[in-house]
Amino acid sequence: MAEMLRQWSVQSGQALVEPEPEPGVEELWEQEMERLWSSQALVRELPYAMVDKRLIRQLREPEGVKTSCGQRWRSRRQTAGRRLGEAAQRLARGFGLWEGALYEIGALQCPGSLQPQTGVPRFHNQLWNVLTGRAFTSTYLFYGAYRAGPESSSAYSIRLAYLLSPLACLLLCFSGILQRMVKGLPQRLFLGQDYKSPVSVKVFSSWDFCIRGQEAATIKKHEISNEFKVELEERRRLLLVQQETRTQRACHLLTYLRVNVLIGLLVAGAISAIFWATKYSQDNKEESLFVLLQYLPPGVIALVNFLGPLLFVFLIQLENYPPNTEVNLALIWCVVLKLASLGMFSFSLGQTVLCLGMNKTSCVSYGYNACDYQCWENAVGEELYKLSIFNFLLTVAFAFFVSLPRRLLVERFSGPFWAWLDREEFLVPKNVLDIVAGQTITWMGLFYCPLLPLLNSIFIFLTFYIKKYTLMRNSKASPRRFRASSSTFFFQLVLILGLLLAVIPLGYVVSSIHSSWDCGLFTNYSAPWQVVPELVALRLPPPGQRVLHYLGSHAFSFPFLILLSLVLTVCVSQSQANARAIQGLRKQLVWQVQEKWHLVEDLSRLLPEPGSGGSVGPESPHSRASRPRSFCPGFPCPGSPGPRAPRPGPCLEDPARPGGAPVPAPRFRFPSGSEL
Repeated sequence: MAEMLRQWSVQSGQALVEPEPEPGVEELWEQEMERLWSSQALVRELPYAMVDKRLIRQLREPEGVKTSCGQRWRSRRQTAGRRLGEAAQRLARGFGLWEGALYEIGALQCPGSLQPQTGVPRFHNQLWNVLTGRAFTSTYLFYGAYRAGPESSSAYSIRLAYLLSPLACLLLCFSGILQRMVKGLPQRLFLGQDYKSPVSVKVFSSWDFCIRGQEAATIKKHEISNEFKVELEERRRLLLVQQETRTQRACHLLTYLRVNVLIGLLVAGAISAIFWATKYSQDNKEESLFVLLQYLPPGVIALVNFLGPLLFVFLIQLENYPPNTEVNLALIWCVVLKLASLGMFSFSLGQTVLCLGMNKTSCVSYGYNACDYQCWENAVGEELYKLSIFNFLLTVAFAFFVSLPRRLLVERFSGPFWAWLDREEFLVPKNVLDIVAGQTITWMGLFYCPLLPLLNSIFIFLTFYIKKYTLMRNSKASPRRFRASSSTFFFQLVLILGLLLAVIPLGYVVSSIHSSWDCGLFTNYSAPWQVVPELVALRLPPPGQRVLHYLGSHAFSFPFLILLSLVLTVCVSQSQANARAIQGLRKQLVWQVQEKWHLVEDLSRLLPEPGSGGSVGPESPHSRASRPRSFCPGFPCPGSPGPRAPRPGPCLEDPARPGGAPVPAPRFRFPSGSEL
């Protein structure tokens, strides 16, 4: 032992002085070596150099002594058991009752400090840092990681690029949505507002002949049946409305107002809950339950958006509304709830962070709550990041922990309860509105979290396959009819409203709010937009500056408004002229059809009777009246109500003939609608 001690001391650069060694040094080293030899601590965890750790390992396992496989296995088992016990103790301390409060009472930790509690396991902190966004605070995911020096004469400005990138993205999104909205307008203009396709068209052209599976065929039959039921119900209700008295109409109006006022109160209560949840989460962010409070606003928003549509549908179904009105009314209130919840979330963040409507000492000189939010852009970005993460996690959890177990239980058990429970209904409007809400959150976070669109793209890619799995395996078709073709314009309009909801706060922040003093690219600017006139004065030549000043002056604004008014007047006049031309073409088509009918009647008078020997001559009025009409094209007959209510019918039989004997096929083929 002493010899190995001397070798260790020489290799460590701590050679003993041989003439007069200090008293007790060797004894101390021997005691330390004996302690290390008998200790069960891992060599890698000892605070020694690598050379010393090798000597300690030689002490524990001398040369020539080989441990058996059983001894090594027992040693590894003891080590693994010890590590597992230590991890369990740390986990238990992390979830200990009142531990944070006791540390605060005993003054082991400074009150109000931002240091994490030592009792919480490390992996626990890392997981929550990822979910809350604090793990990426110093990365380019958030606003605070972008920094730059003073502006120079360089051709590229990172400040201008950072500012104009969100604006260009929003402008491109607006143009794309507007283009998709315009695609549906010509069809509406040509068909008219009160156009309805004939029932015969739905009868003969509704089936999809590409269907091969039995389940798909059953779903298609159910869909066609629901469509006919909705059509017949709407016509029945239209007849009832035409027969109502003024008193009955007034009662229906009061009922309509009662339901909508009640739903409006529910929406107001929901957005109030979102406001107080956000305020409470921000005011108590330093409490011991901060981990749970981080996701309190997203949780309340998700709960409101889940329970709200269910209550709306229940209240609307209590009244005697037509099916189409019922679906549209519930859809409109769901849109109002989703957009209002996001708007209230944005306003509550602005009130807390930017002191909107509040008087705080720290807001007077800084323009924002500098005591609690030194880098307030990062704080807002973290909130929007958490909202996106929570929406995606909720989608995954609902698909695999609600829909899947529900389907398995319904398939496994039988009975009236399980028949009533059945599979989940896959509602297309709900899923579309969820995607619209997620896109609105992405637009809101373009300035505070520049890489949030990339993250949302990954979420949408994964959400598609999750929704596909839910649709194909866990869901059933909804019995309520949804007109997807007529609702495309509506969903694009909702996207426009979500875009405006994101643009208005962003425009206010960029143009009027002072940026953070501690982080970001605009620390020395009163507002981020101030960098634009500065760069214009620094980079553009004098002629370009004069052009920009002219474009922003009244000398350009008034002529531009007059020209825009003229263009809009011409467009409206052209649209009205096109509408009049469409009506004229419809009338002309009716006249042409009536003229063809008269020609058919004249030919029918000249054609010989079957079995008359081929004689051609004039017919008597009695024989002409008794001649069966065998021509039934898909156009209105003379004297019919008009072109909007064609009544084609398979007139292959004469109702006057006994037994419905078939009529011989006509000699002349009547032209179809496509040939006209």
